[in-house]
Order: sequence, then structure tokens, then C-alpha cells
Amino acid sequence: MPAARHLITAALAAAMLVVPAAAHAKATPKKHKGPTATVALGDKRPPRARAAQECANANLMPTADNLDAVRAAVLCLHNQIRVSKGLPALHDNAKLRKAAAGHSDDMVTEGYFDHTAPDGDTFVDRILSARYAKQTDGWSLGENLAWGTGDLSTPAGVMNAWMNSAGHKANILKRNYREIGIGIHLGVPSDAGVGATFTADFGVKS
Repeated sequence: MPAARHLITAALAAAMLVVPAAAHAKATPKKHKGPTATVALGDKRPPRARAAQECANANLMPTADNLDAVRAAVLCLHNQIRVSKGLPALHDNAKLRKAAAGHSDDMVTEGYFDHTAPDGDTFVDRILSARYAKQTDGWSLGENLAWGTGDLSTPAGVMNAWMNSAGHKANILKRNYREIGIGIHLGVPSDAGVGATFTADFGVKS
């Protein structure tokens, strides 16, 4: 069957939900301004050349045996893009990864595709439940979702789709984010036997 892709990117700024066509990316309003950081760019190679050399497995199709490699490639591509724009690199965070993995699992198992689960839990609820931060802390959170089959389920395929969607791209390039958790589950919400479903949860705490 031909490859297929679906994205959902939501950007929640203040009380406004932005839903671009064929996309849905989500970000919470920041409670406190995050710390600033700079990245020294010593590599003068074009961004695509750096991506090709630094991001191994970017064209790897997910299987039960290689999800760690796929996850690492998705993180590498996020950071290659951010560093090429002079932004701080994102660090993998186990608690964000737990929230992201749980949501990808749930979407495929329960057959839905949204930032809010059928029981009403939002991405903020899930991330706070994973103990990434407390409700009373200062934090800013975001989430990108995607599913794809065939070549569109590779790290490069998913990142290309996200970067061509305004809401997803805004999360990827948000300067104050410092951490990310990436969850990948084999299967898509409409068919657990094909493709893969991705959740990327972003965060910063102050």
C-alpha cells in the first residue's frame, strides 16, 4: 500500500488553540521566562551536510528491533535544526519520554489521534503526572504528534512533515525549550499493524 501520513499539531498560547491544516501542535503558555543560552557554531558546513553526517539512521523505518535508534535519530534531527538556527540543543528527559511514550501507546491501542485522551487527560496532565514538574512550578510545555507509514514513518519523514507545518515548526524552534521526550509506538491509530505513531513532548522548568 502507498505510504500515508497524518499530523496533529496544536499550539496553545494563552487561551488560543492554533490548528493549522493537516496539523496539530501544542504548547502551553510559559509561566516564567526560561533561562537564555547561546550555542557556539564552529561547523561551517551547510545544515543538510551536518544532518547527513551527524544524524545516523535518519531514513530508518521503525521496527520492533530498532526503536531506540529511531528515537535517537529524531532527537538528533531536532538538534541539528535548532543548532543551525543558533538555538540551544534539546536534552533527552526520561520523564518527558515516559509521558510521550505512554501517549503514543495509548493512541494506537485505543484508536484515536489527539492531544487529549478519551478520558479527558490533556498533554499537560500527562506530563505533570509523569512528574516532570509540579503544577505550582514555573514551566512551559509543548507537544507534537504524527503518524506515518512507509517512508513517511522514518525520522527524516516525520521531521520533514513537522518542519513544513507552522505549529509543529514553532514548537521545534521555540528558543526557551531545553528538554524533550520522544515516544514511538509501532502501528497507527487506525491500524496497529502498519507504520508508527510519534509523540514529542517539549519542556523547560524555571
